[in-house]
Parts: sequence; structure tokens; C-alpha cells
Amino acid sequence: MAKFYTELTEDLRDFISRQHLFFTASAAAEGRINLSPKGMDSFRCLDTHTVAYLDVTGSGNETAAHLHADGRITVMFCSFDAQPVILRLYGRGRVIRPRDSGWQALASHFPPLSGTRQIMIVTVESAQTSCGYGVPLYQYQGERGTLLRWAENKGPHGITDYWRDKNQTSIDGLPTRLLED
Repeated sequence: MAKFYTELTEDLRDFISRQHLFFTASAAAEGRINLSPKGMDSFRCLDTHTVAYLDVTGSGNETAAHLHADGRITVMFCSFDAQPVILRLYGRGRVIRPRDSGWQALASHFPPLSGTRQIMIVTVESAQTSCGYGVPLYQYQGERGTLLRWAENKGPHGITDYWRDKNQTSIDGLPTRLLED
């Protein structure tokens, strides 16, 4: 049976801290819905109504475009171990880039990761748990180093070039504002 919460309780924050994988879903009023898996020790609960995740360079930048256009975002965690739980965080998000005020304070919550692009801040409007009885059991084996090695090999200038070529608009043509002042 689903249960709704108005804030992130200590139990929910503890559950989140044990997860190695989460998913984000976002959309603008028109166009495609984006659903992305995330990992790499990049998620933090900042308080009972605010969470953030460190976003590293990837093939697209859909979430940033959607947050600028609409702001809605859902974050989902599901347990793949003995505790069968699915947790969804429903909220409004915004993007903080390295050049924005507040970057240093937020970035201090995360490990330094090659290819860091931005931080997504989510104001959690509600949370929902539901059973995870249909979710299979999986065993965590570790992080993949591929994306971080790719970013390290590109170097800072190569990453900026990649952002300019691949991360300026969503697949539906919405601006990401990644390199805008």
C-alpha cells in the first residue's frame, strides 16, 4: 500500500543514503519525457524538503532543459536488496552551475568527480513509498569508472568543447543554458 509523506523523514533519508542507484524523470509541457539512471555517490539529502544531485557530463542534458522550461522532476529509488521499497520524490527543481552563486557551498557536499557539469536542486513537495515486491533482487558490485575516465581523458577544455557541441539543447530543441551567462 502506498504511503505519502510531506517531508523526508529520518527513515526515508536513511533509505536514500543506502542506495547506489536512482532515477530522474522530467518533462517540459511538450516533447519527450526523460528518464535517466544515476549513480556515483552523487545524491544528497540537504534537509527534510531539499535534495540535490551532482550531474556529470553525459550524452545529453535533458533534465537541465526541462527544469528551465517547467521545473517538475521526480526522483525514484528502488531497493534491490532484502528491503522491498520504492521511494518517489516529487518536486520542483533548479540548476546550479559552477559559475552560479551558491555553487561552492553546494559542491562541498559531493566528492570531486571528473566532468562535473551542474548540480540539480530539488525542493521536495511530497514523497511516496510503495512496495517493491515486484523488483528483482540484485547485488551491487561497484561503480563503473568508464564515464569518469572518459571525462579525465577529455580534460577541462575537451569537456567544455563537448558541452558546446552536445549539451546546449535538449533533443526537443529546448535550451539547457549550460554555457549561458
